[in-house]
Amino acid sequence: MRILFLSAASNIHTVRWVNALAGRGHDVHLAYNADHVPAMDQINKEVQLHQLKYSGLLGYYLNAVQLARLCKKINPDVINCHYASGYGTLSRMAKLKPLILSVWGSDVYDFPYEGKWKMRILQKNICYANKIASTSYSMAKQVEKVMERNMNITITPFGVDTNLFKPVDIQKEPFVFGTVKTLSEKYGIEYIIRGFKILLDRIEEEGFRDCPVLEIYGKGDLEEELINLCKELNLADKVFFKGYIPNNEVPQAINRMDVFCVGSVNESESFGVAAVEAMACEVPVIATDVSGFKEVMIHGETGYLVPKKNAAAIGEKMYELMLDEKLRKRFGRNGRKRVLECYAWKQNVTLMEELYHTMWTDRKMSNKYAN
Repeated sequence: MRILFLSAASNIHTVRWVNALAGRGHDVHLAYNADHVPAMDQINKEVQLHQLKYSGLLGYYLNAVQLARLCKKINPDVINCHYASGYGTLSRMAKLKPLILSVWGSDVYDFPYEGKWKMRILQKNICYANKIASTSYSMAKQVEKVMERNMNITITPFGVDTNLFKPVDIQKEPFVFGTVKTLSEKYGIEYIIRGFKILLDRIEEEGFRDCPVLEIYGKGDLEEELINLCKELNLADKVFFKGYIPNNEVPQAINRMDVFCVGSVNESESFGVAAVEAMACEVPVIATDVSGFKEVMIHGETGYLVPKKNAAAIGEKMYELMLDEKLRKRFGRNGRKRVLECYAWKQNVTLMEELYHTMWTDRKMSNKYAN
């Protein structure tokens, strides 16, 4: 099947989708704006890349003519646009049909509430698409909320490669709490750090000799601010900023951890892939109770869900899991079992392929009757 994929080539989610589809023998074409070029994560050489001329917000309008010509030249069987606001607008301006529109998170949770005109743009983009795909049931409900009606939305989870994300026996000394996230406000890294400080103060009072550490993987605009916070809290020698790592190195980083922490503060964390990755490695998770984590985790079975922006709750669960090895192992086993049942990447890609085949079949039938 010939697939035209419209999405940011710099995003690991895009990379994983196009690589998986190319790996299954599909003829995959990836088109993207000029400021979304492939980064560190490698794209399969079989994927044909098409960089559009313009960048920025205007690129979603100015690239329409070039994209329309490209689509006519490729003549794809299926067009899959990812991100309903920006690229959704571009696909509508380019009059791409038939179109599958995959929603991601902030495009439906945040964008439509930034102004009435943005709400109208998003609604037009969603109405224009032939089919809508969402990585989670909670985000599908958000789309229906935006559209103010029930919709037929296909759920296509963004799971993990369980052959890559799996438990590895690594000597863990000292005890390691950790996270792998972009260092931006929406991911609540500050609250993980403050929760860790609460834990350290508590174990110091109780006379613990062995001191845990916190490892933070990722980069972002809050990095300097978070480093300064650690200095203010006298944590500079206990919190380690490890920088950005490509996705294929994430399993090794997670397996170094005894407990994985995610502190997202926005509902636009619509699918908790970070938690899923840790669960696949049999590492227990402390996560905030935003929609994405509530959907993929089971509180008290695969880890703990705590109120967002609540450092004290994070510190409390850190303390509990640090002291109870049996509980950590039970959460870890339960977590991997849940991932194998619901979020194994191969199964998720098959679901997307089935959606493509449905679209392709519908298109062939329409052409048959038209002739």
